[in-house]
Amino acid sequence: MNRILAAFMFFTRLPFWRIKQVPAECFKHVVNYWSFAGWLTGGIMAGVYGLASYVFPAEAAAILALAARLLVTGALHEDGLADFFDGFGGGTDRSRILAIMKDSHIGSYGVIGLICYFLLLTCLIAALPPHLAVCALLSFDAWNKFVAANLVNLLPYARKEEESKAHTVYDRMKPKEFLLAALAGICWMLILMPPLLWPAALCPLVLFFLLVALMKRKLGGYSGDCCGATFLLCELSSYAGIYLIYALTEQL
Repeated sequence: MNRILAAFMFFTRLPFWRIKQVPAECFKHVVNYWSFAGWLTGGIMAGVYGLASYVFPAEAAAILALAARLLVTGALHEDGLADFFDGFGGGTDRSRILAIMKDSHIGSYGVIGLICYFLLLTCLIAALPPHLAVCALLSFDAWNKFVAANLVNLLPYARKEEESKAHTVYDRMKPKEFLLAALAGICWMLILMPPLLWPAALCPLVLFFLLVALMKRKLGGYSGDCCGATFLLCELSSYAGIYLIYALTEQL
């Protein structure tokens, strides 16, 4: 329970620290329980979208849902995505990529990457029927956090522990942690979505392994920014997948 609470503390700005103080060691396992944090952030997005869609156009409801997650997380993952684009876009070697990603200033690659990301995600969410969009917002947040969390299982940390932004190197998942994280990641999809749409969950898996190959070749490992970027890009691929499946089945 302490590790799940630590994940809520680390991945959101909500005052969970007032509930209980957790041992510092628990923060080395927060990525393993990231999908549980997705229950909260995905639930907030789904709730905001569901309510806003009764009043506003679908595009505005999608923007409000994304804005709600930004407020809850403090744009933690989006900051990682911007740094990822800047680093891999402007860096020519491992040391340069890591240096750029550590720089707090945002560059042109980061700005353009965030604009494209938000435009694509907003359009894809808005293109879905409202009830399906609500289910996807809850399901995909948790699922893609589980997918992205597996970076710690496949790659070493690319920096020294004292050089990390969080001053923590995450531990790899033990078998029980992996199964628990997988269940937390996929359960809402199995409960809320019709089986016809389940293949959309495969899209982030394909993209995940492509990103792993890129990070292994360019960095020889991962960083915290890579985790955030992987989550958001995999999530985007999920919405692309579910939209394509929905559009094709509607035409049959």
